[in-house]
Amino acid sequence: MIDLITGQVVVVMNQYVVLMVGGVGLRVNVPTTIRDTLTGPGQTITLYTHLVVREDDLSLYGFVEQDERGLFETLIKITGIGPRIALAVISTLTVERLKNAVAREEAEVLTRVPGIGKKLAQKLVIELKDKLDIDHALGLTAISDVDTDVLAALTSLGYSVVEAQSAIQSIPRDAGQSVEERVMLALQYFA
Repeated sequence: MIDLITGQVVVVMNQYVVLMVGGVGLRVNVPTTIRDTLTGPGQTITLYTHLVVREDDLSLYGFVEQDERGLFETLIKITGIGPRIALAVISTLTVERLKNAVAREEAEVLTRVPGIGKKLAQKLVIELKDKLDIDHALGLTAISDVDTDVLAALTSLGYSVVEAQSAIQSIPRDAGQSVEERVMLALQYFA
């Protein structure tokens, strides 16, 4: 198995990057969070990888963090979840947010992921409950109704769910109680 690769970015596409590793260009499928941080060709990156072997295809998936790769590997073991949907989950939700949603049985959070409907989201919550280490997630505070509205506002402005969640987490809990105030504070995170 190819566990880790370091290479120079040659091509950046919507769902993958091509890395030059030892004179060979490897296509690596990556979450949008990685693709969005790349400045373009010439940059050197290191990715933790997972190789998916099918009868007619070899596909390499890459992640910046080991816990993202671990989540990917857990997701693809669930019936009905293939590598593309697993990658979409990681592109849409942080590992912590997913664990938090599973711990609180908030299937509606998973329906934000393209390709996951209500039934599949409920199935994922049930299946992931015993497969993820969610002890520390139980200690996290649930996202408030106000922050849910802030998240919706930020994503409607074109920010990804992951970016919006990061901005919301940067806001002190005691700062800004209305949706408008919290949106303004979240926008300062991007400035």
